[in-house]
Amino acid sequence: MDIPSPSRSEAALAEHVSGTMPDNPPISLAYAHDTCLWYRTARTEGTPVAVLAGHLDTVPPQGNLPGRIGRTRVHGLGASDMKGGLAVMIELAHWIAGEHPRLSTSLDFVFFGREELAVAESPLPQLLDDDRFAADLVVVLEPTDNELQAGCLGNINARLIFEGESAHSARPWTGTNAIGLAVHGLLPLVDLEPAPVEIDGLTFYEVVSVTGISGGIASNVIPGEAEAMLNFRYAPTRSPGEAEARLRELAGQNGRLLIESNSPSGRVDLRAPIVQRLLDAGDLKVAPKQAWTPVAQFTERGFNAVNLGPGATRYAHKRDEQVEIAELVRAYEVLQRFATGTVGR
Repeated sequence: MDIPSPSRSEAALAEHVSGTMPDNPPISLAYAHDTCLWYRTARTEGTPVAVLAGHLDTVPPQGNLPGRIGRTRVHGLGASDMKGGLAVMIELAHWIAGEHPRLSTSLDFVFFGREELAVAESPLPQLLDDDRFAADLVVVLEPTDNELQAGCLGNINARLIFEGESAHSARPWTGTNAIGLAVHGLLPLVDLEPAPVEIDGLTFYEVVSVTGISGGIASNVIPGEAEAMLNFRYAPTRSPGEAEARLRELAGQNGRLLIESNSPSGRVDLRAPIVQRLLDAGDLKVAPKQAWTPVAQFTERGFNAVNLGPGATRYAHKRDEQVEIAELVRAYEVLQRFATGTVGR
């Protein structure tokens, strides 16, 4: 944690991970580019392959560096999201390289940067374009409190621009107050209730939030333009195009909508036999992922993918970010049993 790695500044941590990971049979570095590392484990013919994936970057620091280890928890930037998950991955790699266990599922390891940014900046597409990359399951070690969280929401960031006409504030009737237009135009969005969407017994909630608002240039000028930032989290039942159409429908004719970014949702994968084996290995609870994660990037390419990690969702991105040591151990042991085909207790 004490190696700072805010988004776009992950190179030092990528170098550290590269120096920490075993790079000898049965594990070898198969791909390294643009703070994206893929370590491949030697295959046993006929066994499936699970890729463990985790991002190197964190949100900016909030006075929470350096980290510290308490009696039962590790505290500091990235402890939960998601350097705790990275530590579990590294320890599993050393277990495989040191003990050469008999694996019923081969484990590969992917470390990558720029996850906390818009998906357009992700280095993962370059890796997924590598013809050698293959997986029966991708496990993204995002913080899930060691629940298996299926799928993920899509994520649209947009601007809604309200255009009025500027005027002198002593004679407001000679113009049209754009902030007034925004107040009335945003009300239907602010009052919108979360919309439940059920998939395979899991309930996702589609939500629209107004996350920012600006307007006005002086205290004596009726503003001619105001702008609101919108965030739309949409269910895995919608394509990116359908989600944009839905947001335009919700915004109505009250302003001019500009889509800034659109990260696709992730498919819910619970019926694949390898996912069931993972559930059995840890006797895991199942929940929907009420957020966006790189699961979406893997399912978009046709891979089965789920979220499972030791971090606590309630501490992600917080000033007092932390992870329980017991949860780190639990994640490690669950993935050990999954790799060796042992049923959890």
